Amino acid sequence: MKFPCRIDKFVSHLTELPRTKVKAGIKKNKVTVNGEIITKFDYSITQDDVITWQGEQIKYLGKRYFMLNKPAGYVCANSDELHATVFDLLHETNLKDFHVAGRLDLDTTGLVLLTNDGEWSHQITSPKKQKYKTYLVETKEVITEDSLQQLRHGVQLHNEKVPTSPALVEQLASYSLRLSIYEGKYHQVKRMLAAVGNKVVELHRENIAGIELDPTLKAGEYRLLSEHEVNIINAR
Repeated sequence: MKFPCRIDKFVSHLTELPRTKVKAGIKKNKVTVNGEIITKFDYSITQDDVITWQGEQIKYLGKRYFMLNKPAGYVCANSDELHATVFDLLHETNLKDFHVAGRLDLDTTGLVLLTNDGEWSHQITSPKKQKYKTYLVETKEVITEDSLQQLRHGVQLHNEKVPTSPALVEQLASYSLRLSIYEGKYHQVKRMLAAVGNKVVELHRENIAGIELDPTLKAGEYRLLSEHEVNIINAR
């Protein structure tokens, strides 16, 4: 939301009421600005003004950034007809302007970042920015040294014109590895493992561009990012 802003637009945005209902309320003296009843729909307000609607203060909270430990079974979308979404897990107001900065598949778990700051999320999702996302991968077959080398050099995905960019790979056990990539192709990690003759059975994201999933967050829990975590994205 940009300021200065019309009072009817501001109240509609914060209350999620249609503009027509807000205008009707303004006519009935239901809006005040800094203690003064406002009756003009186009009255201009700033972010510092104190606004009330029907006697209760409403406030624009500005840019916000959340970290969520996503459980399996939730989609990374604002709405979905078939599945619950990650936004169903957030008990916050005014989330209609929020989006996911780097989606995860339905069955993939772990770190999801949600924000209403488009420029900030672009720093994460644009391949040109080379912000690595790190995953813990459990596989169906034993991980071979040859497959590790292929992943480190880039692999050719089905129906893709060019190979993936080189990945950072660390083998953890016979059937598990830590994989870091900065591209965001559709089902990329699963397709990369398929390209080297293996299959992903579990996938969990633990890091995005240096922001670690908080180990105290249980599946389905979330918290605001700290100022330091927000600044990590802009600093790189």
